[in-house]
Amino acid sequence: MTPASFTRTLIGAVLCASALTCALPARAEGDEREAFARVVVAETQVRSGPSVSHRVIYVAHRGETFAIDGREGPGFWLRVLLPDGRVGYALGDTVEPIAIDTNAPDAPSKPGFFAPPALQAAHGGFALVAGFFEKGGYAELKPALVLAPQIALEPYAGVALSTEGRRFVYGGGGTLNFAPEWPVAPYVHLGGGAVSTVPNEDAQVLKGGTVGHARAGGGVLVSLRWRILIRVEAMHVVLFDSGFKHGVESYTAGLGTYF
Repeated sequence: MTPASFTRTLIGAVLCASALTCALPARAEGDEREAFARVVVAETQVRSGPSVSHRVIYVAHRGETFAIDGREGPGFWLRVLLPDGRVGYALGDTVEPIAIDTNAPDAPSKPGFFAPPALQAAHGGFALVAGFFEKGGYAELKPALVLAPQIALEPYAGVALSTEGRRFVYGGGGTLNFAPEWPVAPYVHLGGGAVSTVPNEDAQVLKGGTVGHARAGGGVLVSLRWRILIRVEAMHVVLFDSGFKHGVESYTAGLGTYF
């Protein structure tokens, strides 16, 4: 190879390396930009499918931003991710697709493992929990009527099993949510009702009958995607048996949802 050829080869290599160096940051910057849909009308309905025949699952207002999860269906429907992780469809005429740098200070985020609870727009809900009541196993069903994000009325019905028989616990109460907008939200509960006992034939301690009870306690709501809730709580239950007060502890955990 002549000196002139070597020089030309070296210059070409340097130019190629410079071009690659300039191109890599541009590609990396492009990879960090994600597509979002911003609502540009006063109000738009997000539906469960790409047509008006599907039910409305969310009502979005001007300025709300959702991550775009592709485009599907006639009439320019955009597939978007709601904050609670559900997939919905917004009419393209009501939103503006935008690309946002994920490193920007005000960049919106995609739904993660945790999600905001549905309490802000919920009207009802239910939970199924299980654990311990005194020294036996326990399971309880808890429907809910949501009066406000912070307040819910919760009737309940449960059964406690032991070696000597069964106890049926039923009643109602109120729940106060301290931070309904947090993915992990503490709450307190006050309630009361009755306990009906059905002892086994060979029971030595457990007596049959129905007595009143009051209970107080609290726990935490852990909100996940798709409106799934993990509910963990502890209750102190006071049984009123012919003027005699007997306190027992209840510890439960389970799953629920708000809608």
